Amino acid sequence: MKKRILTGITTTGIPHIGNYIGAIRPALKMASSSDESFFFLADYHSIIKNQNATEIGTSVESIALAWLSCGLDPDRSYFYRQSDVPEILELSWILNCITAKGLMNRAHAYKAASSLNTNDPDKGITMGLFSYPILMAADILMFDSTHVPVGSDQIQHLEMTRDIATRFNYLYSELLTIPEPIIQDNEKVVLGLDGRKMSKSYGNVIPLLDTEKKLKKSIMKIVTNSLEPGEPKDSSNCTVFDLYQNFAGEDSVKEFQTLYDEGISWGEAKEKLFDVINSELVPIRSKYEELSQNKEYINDLLSDGSKKARIIAKEKILKIREKIGINKIS
Repeated sequence: MKKRILTGITTTGIPHIGNYIGAIRPALKMASSSDESFFFLADYHSIIKNQNATEIGTSVESIALAWLSCGLDPDRSYFYRQSDVPEILELSWILNCITAKGLMNRAHAYKAASSLNTNDPDKGITMGLFSYPILMAADILMFDSTHVPVGSDQIQHLEMTRDIATRFNYLYSELLTIPEPIIQDNEKVVLGLDGRKMSKSYGNVIPLLDTEKKLKKSIMKIVTNSLEPGEPKDSSNCTVFDLYQNFAGEDSVKEFQTLYDEGISWGEAKEKLFDVINSELVPIRSKYEELSQNKEYINDLLSDGSKKARIIAKEKILKIREKIGINKIS
């Protein structure tokens, strides 16, 4: 069987350096070593938490541009919008009908949301949030994905996907591929401007696709201590050093450590950080600026991607319909 990896990209917000280090760069590297790769914009997933239509539309565009600018090759990977493949939602309903409610009751996201309530545990909880793992299962099982990259917060959902697929196969036929997880290093936290995990909710992000000037301005805002030039600096738990390691080679990191020991000034350290990040982002920024001028090209890419994906999805859903008895009268 071919190694077929699948990655869903939730269309909320605008990508930042933390997303690039933690998700975009490693996923594209994995794609290069797989037989087939699927990258989809999970726009139906995004409306679980965000009902602002304008924000959703803007995010779909920004995230599509980000992945393409960072090197996603639509000629070598399937790149599509979830909403452009209706067979996924059909499969989601089929899987809903065989999935035990008790399994969904144990989902971390649902339990975390309901624990915040006092009198009514389900106050403010939508069916989208509750059944999110089933839609995720449909995303994965639709394309016979063999491997799915997941962080620690998504391991349970992939286990649920495996449980759901096993249940379907037991009831009907060995038709659904049981996916294996590729565990990503979630212990590695990308630090933001204030030393906490880089996150839009904290307002401490470094932009990925902004101008060179804005990138430098953000880096210069990184919070450091009051040690003067000439005083040795501790590189552990240091945002500047931590980010530098994500973009520089081993020899450069050793040299940077020597400069810390010798008391490099924070201004100079941030300049060096800017240089190494900017060096990697220059071609990405250039590609982004080029793609941004041609929105129809992006729409065409996603349309072509969904057409290719639907060839597989239509064939799969026909087989599933036949097995569950939803077919023509013969």
